[in-house]
Amino acid sequence: MDLGLGQASERPSWDEYFMEIAKIVASRSTCLRRQVGAIAVRDRRILATGYNGAPTGLAHCGEVGCLRARMDVPSGERHELCRGLHAEQNVIIQAALHGISIRGATIYCTNQPCVLCAKMLINAGIMEIVFSGDYPDELAASILDEAGIRVRRFAAGPPESSSSGHRDPA
Repeated sequence: MDLGLGQASERPSWDEYFMEIAKIVASRSTCLRRQVGAIAVRDRRILATGYNGAPTGLAHCGEVGCLRARMDVPSGERHELCRGLHAEQNVIIQAALHGISIRGATIYCTNQPCVLCAKMLINAGIMEIVFSGDYPDELAASILDEAGIRVRRFAAGPPESSSSGHRDPA
């Protein structure tokens, strides 16, 4: 598209657009270790967003310190030893609180889901997960595969068809 400034501007692909929004959502995170954002999308519409952090009304980790750091718990282990919820958990909760079904949706997440989130996303009826950052969890990958959920690593590139099978309008 010519902007009248002598330079062309390309629109981002739907994947790029939604992943950028997930990154902005992650900026709201209150976790001291990792900022993660997730959005649920169906038919190119954002249904809900979530980021990782303490439950509503509780002190943030920045105020009370990181329990996992104090206990020297490695990343990916002992998920129950954390004040916070994961971004994927919060996107499911936000949708439920507002009466929005996310069945059949795609989740765009700044990190690969852990096994706990993978199980929740399966039961929420998510059809596809697009992630950018690693969170190595072989069990999560295995059960998502077994459940038939499409999982893709985000790759920025030229505009393409969306995950819903529709082409970008010209």
